[in-house]
Amino acid sequence: MPLILPDPARYPSQLAEKRERFCAEFAAFALPEPAVFASPTTHYRLRAEFRAWQHDGGWDYAMFDPENPRQPVLMADFPVADAAICALMPKLRAATLAVDALHRRLYGVEFLATLSGDMLVTLIYHRPLDAAWEEAARALAADLGIAVIGRSKGQKLVLERDWVDECLNVDGRQLHYRQFEGGFSQPNASVNEKMLAWAQAQAAPLGGDLLELYCGNGNFTVALAPLFAKVLATEVSKTSVRAALHNLEVNAVGNTAIVRMASEEISAALSGRERFQRMQGIDLATYDFSTIFVDPPRSGLDPATLELAAGFANILYISCNPQTLRDNVAALAATHRIAAAAVFDQFPYTHHLECGLLLQRR
Repeated sequence: MPLILPDPARYPSQLAEKRERFCAEFAAFALPEPAVFASPTTHYRLRAEFRAWQHDGGWDYAMFDPENPRQPVLMADFPVADAAICALMPKLRAATLAVDALHRRLYGVEFLATLSGDMLVTLIYHRPLDAAWEEAARALAADLGIAVIGRSKGQKLVLERDWVDECLNVDGRQLHYRQFEGGFSQPNASVNEKMLAWAQAQAAPLGGDLLELYCGNGNFTVALAPLFAKVLATEVSKTSVRAALHNLEVNAVGNTAIVRMASEEISAALSGRERFQRMQGIDLATYDFSTIFVDPPRSGLDPATLELAAGFANILYISCNPQTLRDNVAALAATHRIAAAAVFDQFPYTHHLECGLLLQRR
């Protein structure tokens, strides 16, 4: 994560510049006026990673500026991070400094917080972790009311659990999510709630069945599934599939099947080119797909997935890379028009921009 120093006074103009750039990039496609969803200007990030910079017998939180990567920037606070992380930082530092087993050769600290108040801290070491560390870490977890994981080369010691439970409020619904350490989750939960609400609003009138690719931990799946008759969702990460299955269960979503397949594989399965053992028990002939939902990596959709998407009446597309999204829209322009657009400022004070489009068949 780059070193960011928030300047709330400049935020409105920065967001306006992002919107203008987005509109200019998509002007050739008759872009409708995009909805713009701002971020909180401080304390918006629920993940934070720091080096534990050892010096003078103690340690301090440190980050590095990409323009001067050899010089640590020591910090007692980090206003980008969630307020709960900022409140915990000095308490955690003081508690570890008081116990040799906790601060000796400590290399890094990672925080994973939630809007619901859950907290997981991973302590990373340049030494093997032993029984003395585990005893001290358990006392630390109890004293601070947090979950703790210890990591060193070849070791991962989980004390009690390696996940946090989140609760998001979306249009009056409470959506519950389990997020695993090391798995992907949206770092800006306030903006994520707005993304989910926008996606729900676009999907509400579409009907039929939904195919979702790259479903991750079920972030969008849980929100969108009640709007469709049936949902088939795909994901390749085992950790994310495990989280998604839990999240479907805890939210009482019963109309969704998840298969661990890549987008290229589901394209082959739907076209009838290949059959997969992992699809056993799923009768594709019973689905009446009206909509495909995609939230791909920065590289966007590959040619096979673009070909698959072109066959759907509705394409609901969330993107973390406007450039590859633009390329994909250009490839679909002969068959689909942009019916709705939105920009979501997941990463304030950076050039990054999340965006959403609803594409509909011409």
